[in-house]
Amino acid sequence: MATVTERAPASNGLRVGWTFDWVESFLFVVKAFSAFVILWGLIGYIALASSGEALTGEALRDLIVAGVAQGSMYGLIALGYSMVYGVLGFINFAHGEVFMSGAIVGYFTADAFFRTGMWTNNFYVSIVVVLLAAVATSTALAVLIERIAYRPLRGAPRLIPLITSIGVSFFIQNAVLGLTGPTVKTYPPLTEVGLPEWVTGRVNFGIFAIDGTKLIAVVVALLSMLVLYQFVTRTKTGRAMRAVAEDKEIAALMGINVDRTIVTTFAVGGSMAGVAALLWAILFRGVNSFTGFLPGIKAFTAAVLGGIGNLVGAMIGGIALGVFEGVGPQTILFGLRWEVPLWLGLVLLATGVLAVVSGRARGTSRLYLPGAIAILGGVAGVLSWSQTIPGLFQIKDVVAFYALFLVLIFRPSGLLGERLALEDRA
Repeated sequence: MATVTERAPASNGLRVGWTFDWVESFLFVVKAFSAFVILWGLIGYIALASSGEALTGEALRDLIVAGVAQGSMYGLIALGYSMVYGVLGFINFAHGEVFMSGAIVGYFTADAFFRTGMWTNNFYVSIVVVLLAAVATSTALAVLIERIAYRPLRGAPRLIPLITSIGVSFFIQNAVLGLTGPTVKTYPPLTEVGLPEWVTGRVNFGIFAIDGTKLIAVVVALLSMLVLYQFVTRTKTGRAMRAVAEDKEIAALMGINVDRTIVTTFAVGGSMAGVAALLWAILFRGVNSFTGFLPGIKAFTAAVLGGIGNLVGAMIGGIALGVFEGVGPQTILFGLRWEVPLWLGLVLLATGVLAVVSGRARGTSRLYLPGAIAILGGVAGVLSWSQTIPGLFQIKDVVAFYALFLVLIFRPSGLLGERLALEDRA
């Protein structure tokens, strides 16, 4: 496939030359096909919903709420990835295990309270102690990892601490596996505690209702994010963290203790992972030594989605990812079973060809992408394409990671943009 390159302007416009570039051509095809599938799925879902063949409004609303609650947890974990990358310039793949360790210790604490009856008789004190235990464990482990595994590698090529983080991740996984066994450990139930009805039931806001546990997850995540944002932007330690993230050498010249600031960054990221561990317990209850792997990878995806190094972006990226993986399969992929009408296909085909021809005549490539999308829609209509995908909910992970793929292609800096030191920017 040929691609267009815009060269130095001529006297009355752009000179357009045709060159062949495999990479550019591949990316163009991926962009056009991805945008076509998303538009086809969305329009198809609306068409199917209008005829009563799709999810009800209440079911779709519940999916969105569940996605926001789960995404809030992703966002809290993503803060650790984003902060460490902002300061040290590498991905700490052991952060998922920091989260898992807090969830495991929280389980043993909750189970001990359950066995003694305190979980039932004094639930609020118990859950606060469980939260403190999870936060303390994740914070201590994050600091320990920084001190033992990463600090000796300070100044080494980035590939070395990156590989080290993968090794640390596997070490912690297998250490916890050896200590606690492979079985899934389930937190004590909330339904037997005698909590207020709004916690175990649904909270009605008039136009919609939300499960009490999901409401707690969203509120706790947003409050944690607010506290962290105030800490980073308003305190002396937070300003030191931002200065170190921008330039370590200049920060040191200004009298900032770089080592202590980096330790603080790991501690803050670990504490957010500890809070996320409690949210995981509230939402899913089951934990084992591999609990941190998939949420950790998704949290990394959320950090990239929002913009690596950007704290607000990490939280928004997490929520967006949770909603996308919760709603995407049941809307976009479900909508692919809709057939584009023949008349619409012919209109799209003609519009697409006209856009490509017009772009060629004007000497600009801006019309090629919408033209290609319209042509694909036209072909789908003429050939009566439709695709029924079985087991939609089971492929939500595929949808989540495809979101990362699309962000890296369309907006590599993330939704809110990266905030990195000069030497870390591409």
